[in-house]
Amino acid sequence: MRPSFIAGLTAIAILGSGCVLSEVSTAETPSSSTIETAQKTVEVASPSGDLRVALRADNGNLSWSADWRDASVIQPSALGLAFKTGKDLNRNLKIHSVTRSSSNETWEQPWGERQFVRDHHNELLAEITFSDGTPAFALRVRAFDDGLGFRYEVPDTGPRQIIDEQTEFRIDPAATTWWIPGAGWNRYEELYFTTPLRDVHRAHTPITFELAGNGPFVSIHEAALVDYAGMWLNQRRPGTLEADLAPWSDGTKVKTEGAFVTPWRTVQVSDTAAVLANSDLILNLNEPNALGDVSWAEPSKYIGIWWCMHINECTWGSGDKHGATTGRTEAYIDFAAEHGFDGVLVEGWNFGWDGDWFSNGEIFSFTEAYPDFDIEALAAYAAEKGVYLIGHHETSGA
Repeated sequence: MRPSFIAGLTAIAILGSGCVLSEVSTAETPSSSTIETAQKTVEVASPSGDLRVALRADNGNLSWSADWRDASVIQPSALGLAFKTGKDLNRNLKIHSVTRSSSNETWEQPWGERQFVRDHHNELLAEITFSDGTPAFALRVRAFDDGLGFRYEVPDTGPRQIIDEQTEFRIDPAATTWWIPGAGWNRYEELYFTTPLRDVHRAHTPITFELAGNGPFVSIHEAALVDYAGMWLNQRRPGTLEADLAPWSDGTKVKTEGAFVTPWRTVQVSDTAAVLANSDLILNLNEPNALGDVSWAEPSKYIGIWWCMHINECTWGSGDKHGATTGRTEAYIDFAAEHGFDGVLVEGWNFGWDGDWFSNGEIFSFTEAYPDFDIEALAAYAAEKGVYLIGHHETSGA
């Protein structure tokens, strides 16, 4: 959630990746209006009108869809949450009332690709009740010119355990898809695939598509992931991706206490893939900073000795192909100093990489360097060049 924007005041925000944002300035004060509705379908459009998001309650089932200009980006897709005990939020539902608001703010971050970030969106807050009028939850939808975000806002009914989030994203199964496999046992790092959507199984987000027929580029992800499970996407039926939450060891997906909100489910849309990469939508939906003064944080850029290991030109362990040598590190320090990088990160400099290091993490030393890595001389050389020397410390604890 972005900070409140009030004329004459400033606020602080923080990125989900850990980067800290600073002074926020107001362009205009958001306005809102609430109406009760008997409509089965309600809609919100982006400021330009290019993107339209619709919510529909039909026979007690709630669904959503999104159109970009003349193209259907997300076909009607289910919404809902299922709990271990208590009333599920997936049936006998209706749209009770709708609150509409608009916001057009510009805020400043102390570092990043852009100093000033514009947050321009239209919002629809739909109060969802059960068919008997009992409050169920609210669905908050924000439509930007380059995409959308929505989240569930669930009132306090005591402790609950989510066993399934039933959010769906229905997309043309012929869409070209760039994706990496999800739910690996130990890591996020995987090679990506380029396939039709129909060939995707379980995938990490972000997952990116180009719709058939020179359609727009689309990317699905999440924002403001706080006190909630991370989301994979599972293709349960051709063209239907369902939220698949990383579970606790007992199989429960999320354990809640009182009222809670889910992360934003995000869909970025553009005519070109480059616009997706440059979008600020995720930043604008992330939570505000809770750290207070962050002037002590100093952002930096670094290069490092690791890529040659990944392409098998050198090794983490000792030997003729050892990557983290004194000579190679000096060359990296020289390059960093010449081209404006702040630091050099070195992997494989310390004892413990030989043999099956992945299974024998307890043998790593974080103080003893390999003989061909003169850590004291390199630290002095880096300091002389005005470059940080950063040691990578592997624990095999992934």
